[in-house]
Amino acid sequence: MCEWQRQIQKIIEEIDLCIRRKDNEDMSLRHLAEKSGYSEFHISKKFREVSGMQLRDYMRSRKLAFALKELRDTDTGILDIALQYGFSSHEAFTRSFKDAYGITPSAYRRCPKPVALRTVIKPFDCYLSETGGYQMENSTLEVKTYFVTIPAHKFLHIRNYESIGYWDFWQKQSLIPGQDCDTICGLLDSIKGKLDDMGGDDANSGSGQIMAYMNDPAGRICSWGIPLAECYGVRLPMDYDGEVPSQMILTDVPEGEYLVFEHGPFDYEKEGRSVEEKIENAMKTFDYAASGYCLDTTPGRFFYFYHDPQRFWKYIRPVRRAD
Repeated sequence: MCEWQRQIQKIIEEIDLCIRRKDNEDMSLRHLAEKSGYSEFHISKKFREVSGMQLRDYMRSRKLAFALKELRDTDTGILDIALQYGFSSHEAFTRSFKDAYGITPSAYRRCPKPVALRTVIKPFDCYLSETGGYQMENSTLEVKTYFVTIPAHKFLHIRNYESIGYWDFWQKQSLIPGQDCDTICGLLDSIKGKLDDMGGDDANSGSGQIMAYMNDPAGRICSWGIPLAECYGVRLPMDYDGEVPSQMILTDVPEGEYLVFEHGPFDYEKEGRSVEEKIENAMKTFDYAASGYCLDTTPGRFFYFYHDPQRFWKYIRPVRRAD
C-alpha cells in the first residue's frame, strides 16, 4: 500500500499541475493513466482505496477550488473562468459551484465568504503519520536564532486544550463536528489576504496556514512548563473584516517581540526527526540571561510554529525584556 500511496501522490501532483496550466486535455483520466503506466480502471480503483473518494470527484473539486480563487481575486468573466477550468457552459459551472459551496459564482464574487475548498489530498504525508527519519546526510544546516518584532495582526484559528502535537491535535479535532482537518483547512484556504500565504495551494504553511500555541491557564502543561492551548489557523491583517466561520476564533494579536529558532530546507522523510531534535536542543539550551530577554508567559500571547520542509522549520516564541 505504501508504494501505491506514493503513486497516487504523483497523480495528485499531476492534477494540480494540469489545473494551473488550465490544460483540460492533459487532466483527463486517460492522460493520468498513461502517465502512471496503469489502466484507467486500475488507477481509479487504487485512488479510491487510498483516498476514500472517486478520482473524478476529486478532480472536479480541485478545479472548483482553483476557479473559486480566480473568482475571488480577478475580474475575469465567469464564463471565461468556467471554460478555462473545463466546464462546458456558464450553467454547468454555476450548477457545480452551487452544489459544492451553496452559493452561485456571481453571488460569491459580489460577497466572498469562507467556504470549505477541496485542499490537496496527501496520501503520503510523512508529518501527519509521524514517520520523519533520523538521517542527516543532506542537512548540514544549523539552527539560526534571531529576534524579530512582529506587527499587530489578527489570528483566525481553532483551539484545543488537551492535544499534544500535530497528529494528536487533528485526531481530537476530528471528533468535533465541522472541525476536522479537511473542513478547517478548506475554510482557511478560501480566505484572502493571509499574511503567511506564499501563493501555494498546499494544506499547510504554503497556503498561509500554521500551527500555534497560546499561553492559557486552561491549557495542557508543555515540555518547558508553560500551560498552552494548541491552535491551528492563519494570521490576517489588523484591518481584516471578513466573515468569521462559526467554529473559529478571531483574536487580536498586539505588536510584540519574538525569538525565532529556524532550520532551513530539508528532506522530512529522511531527516524530519533529526531536524526536530536540533531545534528542540537549540530551544532548550538558548542562553536567555545573556540575551537580556526571557520567555513571555503572559496569558494570550502566541507561539507560532512553521513546518514547510521545502523552506524551513521554525518556532517563533514570544519574549520580553528581562527585569
